[in-house]
Amino acid sequence: MIEEKNIRELAEERLATFDGFIVELTVSAANHIKLLIDADHSVSISECMSVSRNIEHNLDREVEDFSLEVSSAGLDQPFKHLRQYVKNIGREVKVLDLNDNKYEGVLSSADENSFSVLSKRKERIEGRKAKQWVEELHTFKYAEIKQTKVILSFK
Repeated sequence: MIEEKNIRELAEERLATFDGFIVELTVSAANHIKLLIDADHSVSISECMSVSRNIEHNLDREVEDFSLEVSSAGLDQPFKHLRQYVKNIGREVKVLDLNDNKYEGVLSSADENSFSVLSKRKERIEGRKAKQWVEELHTFKYAEIKQTKVILSFK
């Protein structure tokens, strides 16, 4: 069986050339290798191909057959890495916590321990006729959430 450690080293060797990182890596018992990558900028098809070729050229199909799938983390995928949170600061996100509560707002900060989302909602203020926008900052520890995703907007 192909070892995950070897695949990780080969991938990171090529990812270092464009400041990329591994989001997820799985190697099944049948040697199906699935690698999900991202970078601080968007990942191009040629960068995915470069990582794939580096892995393929350093493994021998005659010794051990394998299948390889290298792709970039899409916008519809939940965040799995701190660098994805940092990369998306300023974008609208949807957070689902462990109690299935949903929060939507702008990702305002992220560090090793937690991240914050600034949400806005209209609320009636006592003594006023019209509703006003009220901002609320929600801070989450990573262990307190199920997932965070970018909200796709076509404005």
